[in-house]
Amino acid sequence: MLPEHAAVPALREGDALFLDFDGTLAALQDNADTVHISALISDLVVACAERLGGALAILSGRDLDDLAQRVPDGVWRFGNHGLRGAAPGEAPQPFIGTPPPGLEDAVLAIARRYPGVRVEPKGLVLAIHYRAAPDCAQALGTALRSALAPFATYGLQHGKMVFEAKPATANKGACLLRAMKMAPFAGRRPVMIGDDTTDEDAFIASHAAGGIAVKVGAGPTAADQRLASIEDVHRLLREFAAK
Repeated sequence: MLPEHAAVPALREGDALFLDFDGTLAALQDNADTVHISALISDLVVACAERLGGALAILSGRDLDDLAQRVPDGVWRFGNHGLRGAAPGEAPQPFIGTPPPGLEDAVLAIARRYPGVRVEPKGLVLAIHYRAAPDCAQALGTALRSALAPFATYGLQHGKMVFEAKPATANKGACLLRAMKMAPFAGRRPVMIGDDTTDEDAFIASHAAGGIAVKVGAGPTAADQRLASIEDVHRLLREFAAK
């Protein structure tokens, strides 16, 4: 098992850096709409991207339209667990995908049973937030798994105070591997930094592509390195940008 205080190697100019957003670059909040990064951190991310020849991407479960409002547009942005992406300087393209008929209604019906639970549609993905109703996690998860059973292409992923109903194609690991086949990421060592269960697929993919994976915070993980906190992520980026 990865030690809780494993050392993290310095970033290299030949790396391709993939950063989760919530819980990695920005602190988690009770209201996901209030999560943001400061102008200083935004500038720091751009500075790191420049040192990496543009091979830096924010890889998030957030809808790409939402993510694009919270991170600098001078870097690659992959939202919706990799289903949507935008190159530096590129505006997100319209996205009209929706879950299979009946799925959203079933999820909404379950959410209404638990005051405080909120459903966030993200194209093909449905995020079911229960931060305002933490005691319902077990019952909510059981009900959602039952509701998803008839939808063979969908699965349920449990993150930090959120369940996500998503198709198999919504996978951060698959997104990372696709990115590694195109410029400016191709031929570099991938480095994935994330904090949640939704990042585990990307950790595994980074290893498969000859790179490293860095888990932010405590807990079991497929990552081979660990940072204790978001502040440590910012420190790692500052040290790299200052070289």
